[in-house]
Amino acid sequence: MVLLTALIRVLHARFHSPVDIVTSGAWSEPLLRGQPGVGDIWSVRSRKTPYWLSADQRGVVRRLIERGAGPTWFCDGSDAARPLLARAGILEDLIVDVKDHPLLPGEHATEQWRRLAQIMPAAIAEPRGGDAHAAELAALTPGCHLEVNDRQRTDLEAWLRARGLAGAPLILIQIGNKRTMRQGLRRLAVNNKYWPNERWTEVLRHVRRQYPEHAMVLLGTGPEYALNQEVMALADIARLYNAADDLPIPRLVALLARAAGLITVDSGPAHAAAAVGCPLVVLFGKALPSLYRPWGTAGADVKVLCGQIAGAPDMLGIESRSVIAAWSGLKLRAMPMP
Repeated sequence: MVLLTALIRVLHARFHSPVDIVTSGAWSEPLLRGQPGVGDIWSVRSRKTPYWLSADQRGVVRRLIERGAGPTWFCDGSDAARPLLARAGILEDLIVDVKDHPLLPGEHATEQWRRLAQIMPAAIAEPRGGDAHAAELAALTPGCHLEVNDRQRTDLEAWLRARGLAGAPLILIQIGNKRTMRQGLRRLAVNNKYWPNERWTEVLRHVRRQYPEHAMVLLGTGPEYALNQEVMALADIARLYNAADDLPIPRLVALLARAAGLITVDSGPAHAAAAVGCPLVVLFGKALPSLYRPWGTAGADVKVLCGQIAGAPDMLGIESRSVIAAWSGLKLRAMPMP
């Protein structure tokens, strides 16, 4: 959903109208609510539940009917949600489907969304003022973009004061990912973003020596709290904080916008960091950096690391010294003025 901000920005510029969004992601609504160009957000918990058993699917269809059919961009690789559009009276010639416009060779995901946003459904004429719109679109900086509002900043400052971090320069670390604690096992075949605790410990100790005045905050969601505690016990360094128990999405985005830098596995927070201009080192596993490298409009410094095991892409092939070297060369952000 962070990557899709590239599409939302272009659509908003083309139509000069808010972009309404239907999503099944639990964190899409708190991430995108109030962002520039975003209109209403409607969520379905599951796209695969039979329609007559899903109150949220029926609710979304009802709202789409009330809204009225219009140009629609379908950004899901699965067709599971397409029947909802048909039930809402959104016909095929009103839809631009990402599956009809696959990635070009070497194209980044944000470039694909930007390109998709410039394709008009067959039934819709190009908005008036074509030359002016073309100039406006050309002026949009490529990449992902998120804004932090005053409410988020106020909430963050109160949260930092409560944790004894007010006024401190911050370095953030994202160790886990959504698969980290699945079924209680970290090295499942599905978890290709696992990086050993011992290597994280080496990196944390180096960062502490390099930046003795900075507070270091471990990010994550509730299930990752215990993992963070394990790494903290191994590292045994001062001013290392575990925030995985209390980081709703709006606060996380504000924290990323406030931090000097981030070290992370390939993850949602990595993309959100780039979208708010936070410099970062990101460790990749099997995903393609050419497709999913964090790319934000603010142009923050992003250093990507990849490893191999037996000739195949594998995060376990990344050594601690490589992360330390990349971090040491990262252009950190200065502490923001109060």
